[in-house]
Amino acid sequence: MGMAPRFTFLLHAFLCLALATTSFSLSPKIYDNVCPQALPAIKKVVEAAVHWEPRMGASLLRLHFHDCFVNGCDGSLLLDSSTTFETEKNARDNFNSVRGFEVVDQIKAEVDRVCGRPVVSCADILAVAARDSVVVGISRQHASISINGSPYIDQQFQEPGLEQERLIKDEMDKYGSGSDLVALSGGHAIGLSQCVIFRNRIYNATNIDLVFAKERRATCPRTGGNTNLAPFDPTPTRFDTAYFKNLVKERGLLTSDQALFNGGSTDKLVETYNKNPDAFWVDFRKSMIKMGNIKPLTRNQGQIRVNCRKVN
Repeated sequence: MGMAPRFTFLLHAFLCLALATTSFSLSPKIYDNVCPQALPAIKKVVEAAVHWEPRMGASLLRLHFHDCFVNGCDGSLLLDSSTTFETEKNARDNFNSVRGFEVVDQIKAEVDRVCGRPVVSCADILAVAARDSVVVGISRQHASISINGSPYIDQQFQEPGLEQERLIKDEMDKYGSGSDLVALSGGHAIGLSQCVIFRNRIYNATNIDLVFAKERRATCPRTGGNTNLAPFDPTPTRFDTAYFKNLVKERGLLTSDQALFNGGSTDKLVETYNKNPDAFWVDFRKSMIKMGNIKPLTRNQGQIRVNCRKVN
């Protein structure tokens, strides 16, 4: 099965599983009657954006991740700063890192156009636009605040140097299983990272393939070049399991990547995903659904924002 058919299967599997597992009044069918053109409109804009810039698929997926991991999947990451709060976009692990906000604006404008009014939440736009993560229950509403400036946000996205035990503990607090951490880390199957994020690993780590370290140093000097980019694995625009193959070879780009295969309890699962891609597709689907259900705002808890960048 080629990558495109497998990807289509994965999308459909997410949707089918969501039908049976959604909670908190979340439903993948919520827009069927209100605006059946909504999801096709999102898909159309995302496909165009990824065609124009293949890296954008990974960027949209990351937006969804970073939105969900800070106080739930509420679209708060999209808010610009106001007189009452500082935007999450300026937080340590988001500033000059997360991207794709202009594409979200384009999606919002197109969806509102085809629907005739703002009926699709920006949180749902993020979930659907993640493409390879798809709809994880679609009826989240929006947060009216962005919580940068509090210790909470830095607790969620530590610099990529945490020990494996800390990583697993953080994820177990959210999901109850270290396996979700490994599966969700598979999102690094697509995308790139900045030199400033992985510099310490390629110059100082001992659990790193020396040839790989030398390759990365060629575009990431000890000083300068902070925004130079490198792929997480050899196929940065294809959602596959090369990421896990890299970990087994000690070629994880980030310290937090390689921590998943470093003599600990998650080694076995990494090996499983490396040898059995189908096991990864299944677990990634389940873990994405769990992530999408982190404290969603529904009913009267939030709002459908007219502009994803500011509260109504």
